[in-house]
Amino acid sequence: MSINERQKRFADNYIIEPNAFKAAIDAGYSEKYAKAQSHRLLENVGIRQYMDERLQEMNSEKVADQEEVMEYLTNVLRGKETDQTVVFQGADYGSSIEDIQVANKDRIRAAELLGKRYGMWTDKLDLDGNVDLKVVVDYGDDEPPDDS
Repeated sequence: MSINERQKRFADNYIIEPNAFKAAIDAGYSEKYAKAQSHRLLENVGIRQYMDERLQEMNSEKVADQEEVMEYLTNVLRGKETDQTVVFQGADYGSSIEDIQVANKDRIRAAELLGKRYGMWTDKLDLDGNVDLKVVVDYGDDEPPDDS
């Protein structure tokens, strides 16, 4: 199902800021239409499908997933990643940018983050168990006063 350019602008604006009224105005709809009908744009199957596709693209292209983060941290820890630094070679020779080994402090930090992920050390104590709870309501031993 295809959608027009204004509907695409609405969807893109709604993804950035999920306010249907504002997204409709920014897409070029009149204020009157946006007030009364912007919710209908969200119910449009074509617009909904377009937004789902755009969100999926954004997640796959721009946001690192868990596996990518874990691989990067592992590479830093193992010294497979390099860093760049400026090396000055004197006034006559200028400077250059060279790849260097990642600093030990960065490797240690990667190890800490990986260790936290795998629960290798914790600052809190995890307790797990079954607890029985018994509630006793005591109304007292006295009998109510006799009204006679």
